[in-house]
This record gives sequence, C-alpha cells and structure tokens, in this order.
Amino acid sequence: MGQASHPRHDHKKCITSALTAAERVCDREGVKLTPLRRQILELVWGSHAPVGAYEILERLAATDGRRAAPPTVYRSLDFLMEQGLVHRIETLNAFVGCAHPEAPHEVQYLICDSCGDAVEVEIDGLVRQIGKAAAVQGFEVGGQTIEVRGHCKECRT
Repeated sequence: MGQASHPRHDHKKCITSALTAAERVCDREGVKLTPLRRQILELVWGSHAPVGAYEILERLAATDGRRAAPPTVYRSLDFLMEQGLVHRIETLNAFVGCAHPEAPHEVQYLICDSCGDAVEVEIDGLVRQIGKAAAVQGFEVGGQTIEVRGHCKECRT
C-alpha cells in the first residue's frame, strides 16, 4: 500500500495543490497552461507512482475519448518539465509531479519496488558534494537524477 492509497493520505489535496502551484508558476513565467497540459499534469498526479507517456495517452483516451498523438503528449511533458512541474525518472522512463515546483531545485527519489510510489526528497548538500567531486576529476556535470530503490514504510508493514 503506497502513500497515495494510505487511509490518512488525502490525494485529492495533492492534485489540487499541484494544479494551483502550476497556475502560479505559469503566470509568473508568462507561459500558458493549456487545457491539455493541465489535463496531462493532473494525470501525472493521478498517483505518486511514476507514469509513462504511453500510459498517459491511454488515460487521456479513457478520460475523454480523445486519441492524442504521442508527440503531443511528449511536447506537453517537455513543457511541464521546463516549468519544473514534473520530473522524469530516468531509469523508469516515466514522470512524476514535482512536490515543490515554485522553487528550482535538484531532487532525489525514493522509489518503492512494491507499490511503485516515488517520493521526492532533497538531501541537503548532496548536489554540491557531487559537483565538488566532479570538479576534482575535471568533469562538468550536465544534469543528474538520483534514484534510490527499496520499500516504503507502508509496504514493509
């Protein structure tokens, strides 16, 4: 049982907060959160488990019967990533909603192998330490995604 399905977790509040934050971010940046982008963001936030682009396509079709083309979904996901509203889980080739979209940040993920939930955490100083280690090696970091796999508290009990 993941975080979103835990009896005390109000997932509708997560979705509402994410959409409200997305509107603020888009207003601040002067970009448009189109109805399709908003719908895709809501589908990403449908759970705390990462969701792939083709699963989003299937959910779109199930929601409103519309068959969007894969490039359309990928363009919307690219827009949402550029605005910091979603993150890509590299190893899963899937997307999760950003828990803190109003402040740019580097994130790490704790991914449950049982329920699939991905929890965003920000480990203070980790990105800085990686940057220092890379600099010693003469390596320029272009980006990073840190994913830690295991089992969440709810699945372990």
